[in-house]
Amino acid sequence: MGQRPDAVHVRAPGKINVYLGVGPRHDDGYHSLATVFQAVSLYEDVYASAAAGFTLEVDGEVDVSGVPLDDRNLAMRAAKLLAQTAGVDAGVHLRIRKGVPVAGGMGGGSADAAAALVACDALWGTELGAHRLHALAARLGADVPFALHGGTAVGAGRGDELTPALARGRFDWVLVLSEQGLSTPEVYGRLDQLRAQEGAVADDPPMSLDVPLAVLHALRAGDARELAPALLNDLEAAAVIDRPDLGATLIDGIRFGALGGLVSGSGPTIALLCESPEHARAVQDQLLGTGRRALHVHGPVPGARLVG
Repeated sequence: MGQRPDAVHVRAPGKINVYLGVGPRHDDGYHSLATVFQAVSLYEDVYASAAAGFTLEVDGEVDVSGVPLDDRNLAMRAAKLLAQTAGVDAGVHLRIRKGVPVAGGMGGGSADAAAALVACDALWGTELGAHRLHALAARLGADVPFALHGGTAVGAGRGDELTPALARGRFDWVLVLSEQGLSTPEVYGRLDQLRAQEGAVADDPPMSLDVPLAVLHALRAGDARELAPALLNDLEAAAVIDRPDLGATLIDGIRFGALGGLVSGSGPTIALLCESPEHARAVQDQLLGTGRRALHVHGPVPGARLVG
């Protein structure tokens, strides 16, 4: 084992799903996915320090009142899983400073878990390496491996089978945040209901779950104008039925000049694609003028990394 620091700081990004195709529900309750993740410049900061047991505190720039501080928290589970796997008998105190909206469809909890794996590996000097950390991440949740790697990636299976995607240049997004979160299981359940109804507004389950070449070409070209018409989220119809205000935000975003937009993941965060940083700031200003909470971010950015 390597030299152990007294405390470490790891930063991990939130994500948006540039494309999210959802297959039919399996008997185990999960759905097959074909998705493209992009890590964006909205971060979770995890500070890990030596302790006798396992403790957790959470604060941040977003509402953290609904974040559990026990084993329901993915970061806590990540720390305990790593200790168990590596045979570590030490504990850890984790302080999470959240910048990614809670229950916003941007993978904040998964980013916390990825950051906790990297932080505890450094704190305890376990030196598990990227391959073993990825395997632990996949056991914690479908979005955790991506938060570990960052960048842009195609996800298959439950979203945890990752293939890096070539993405040139920079993509600028305006995120419109929501005060009230959405439950991921409820949104998937609503999609299943919509698909079971004759003449449902939701897309029929795709015959094959593949990310369209148009999405991959646009990312490879670094072309926001080419990417905009290819943006898709099969969960969007289900999210908007529960939250009609999300549909109104999408319409306003396009009216204010965004190239395209979609609900991120299971929502309720709206991601609006813009042509440049200047264009994004102009769209952001107009949305702020309507009383909405809008942030300008860019991607792709790296995954969970030690700071300092």
